[in-house]
Amino acid sequence: MARTAAPGTRERILDVATALFYTEGIRAVGMSRIIGEVGCGKNLLYAHFPSKTDLVAAYLGRFREWRDRAEAAALRDAGDDPADRLVALVAEVAGRMRRPDFRGCPFRNLLTEFPAGDEQPERMAREYLEQTRELVGRLARETGVADAEGLADRVWLIIDGLYASGFRERAADIAPEMVREAIAAAR
Repeated sequence: MARTAAPGTRERILDVATALFYTEGIRAVGMSRIIGEVGCGKNLLYAHFPSKTDLVAAYLGRFREWRDRAEAAALRDAGDDPADRLVALVAEVAGRMRRPDFRGCPFRNLLTEFPAGDEQPERMAREYLEQTRELVGRLARETGVADAEGLADRVWLIIDGLYASGFRERAADIAPEMVREAIAAAR
């Protein structure tokens, strides 16, 4: 008779996979490593996640939920001014860089590991980045500047630069000010 999985097993597996994938990379972490770290059997892991692709998709889905909540809070706290909201969006990314466990953007990291992939995780990563870029574009248009797309491109480049720089305290300090300067120059 098969044993019933303990409550929370799926979340425990996902917790371990999330930590390993984010800190070490998806290619570097095999399913056997996750099984060992969780302390579960192979059948139990595969009952919850039939393939590594399914587990990676769940990992990205979890990050997407965290990012959506963080972005929403930053925008809500910034008020109604689109310029303040653009600055807040960048300040939120800059603030995350200060965390000791910061290892970049999991969506960008995945696409670096699998640049030509077309599985569910790669599609999820591209969709997240496209939607976030659309948000930056919408906020730039709402500022009323003549060259809203140019402003959006500058802000997006600042965000990409934050992720690419790893943690450099100075980058985190100056990024929101760079957005303010880009907005002022566009006006």
